[in-house]
Amino acid sequence: MKKLISITVLLFLFISCVSKKKYVALEQNLSETKTELTNTNGQLQETTIEKERLELKFAKIKERVATYNNKINSLTSSNSSLNQSLLSANNEKLIIVDNNTVVISQNVKDRMKATLSKMSSEELAGATTLKDSLNLAVSYNLRHKFSNLEGNDDIEIGIDKTVVMISVSDKMLFNSGSYRVKSNANTILEKLAAIINSEPSMDVIIEGHTDSRTIKANNAIMDNWDLSVKRSTAIVRVLQKKYNVEPSRLIASGRSSYIPLSDNSTKDGRARNRRTNIIILPNLNKFFALLDSEEVILD
Repeated sequence: MKKLISITVLLFLFISCVSKKKYVALEQNLSETKTELTNTNGQLQETTIEKERLELKFAKIKERVATYNNKINSLTSSNSSLNQSLLSANNEKLIIVDNNTVVISQNVKDRMKATLSKMSSEELAGATTLKDSLNLAVSYNLRHKFSNLEGNDDIEIGIDKTVVMISVSDKMLFNSGSYRVKSNANTILEKLAAIINSEPSMDVIIEGHTDSRTIKANNAIMDNWDLSVKRSTAIVRVLQKKYNVEPSRLIASGRSSYIPLSDNSTKDGRARNRRTNIIILPNLNKFFALLDSEEVILD
């Protein structure tokens, strides 16, 4: 009987021990599972946050793309409108000059042809391109503009393509060795100013020249360089202050005696070398505007 009781007690203790170990193992497994769940939830939370961040970033990118597309569409529309305005203005086809920098309308081209038709075949012989033809037409118009200055032996007018050179003898403008403008020079300067003011597309160089004789230095003038420059600036001041020529269009320069037209060893040669050159420079970006003058082309 005692032996049976002992076996029963031992069996109970053994069963109790096994159950406790299983319990501890299960409890530990539960704890690990909770830990894994916590880590998984944390990872899920981080993934959710990253997803939201990426979605926000993507939304901003889409917004920027939409903004750029709107700008592109706006520019395309503006460009299209501009092209349409250019192409459909007076239903005229636009033409681009050889160097691709000047655009003229068919109407202006027709006017150019009308101008060229007034010129001789010899004058037209050198025109092989549209640009050459434009240069000839502009030269023709400019010559007409300056025709009222011709007819005086002390004034020479030359035109090279679109550049006009008016050479005025110094005896019409200054006393010997002086840079003060004569009062009777106002007649020619007034005519010159009227022509300059009528064409805002032209810039003007006033260029002083002397003969080769050495000038006696004084407090006002040091040498021929000084005299040629002072004469140039004196003319510029008259054009600006008396005849309201825009000063930004005027360029004053002096060349002293180093570009003579005649032999300085003769009296007549020296007289010819003492001169003021007035150089008219049409702005090549606007020079076709000279063709668009009804007054000149239709006379």
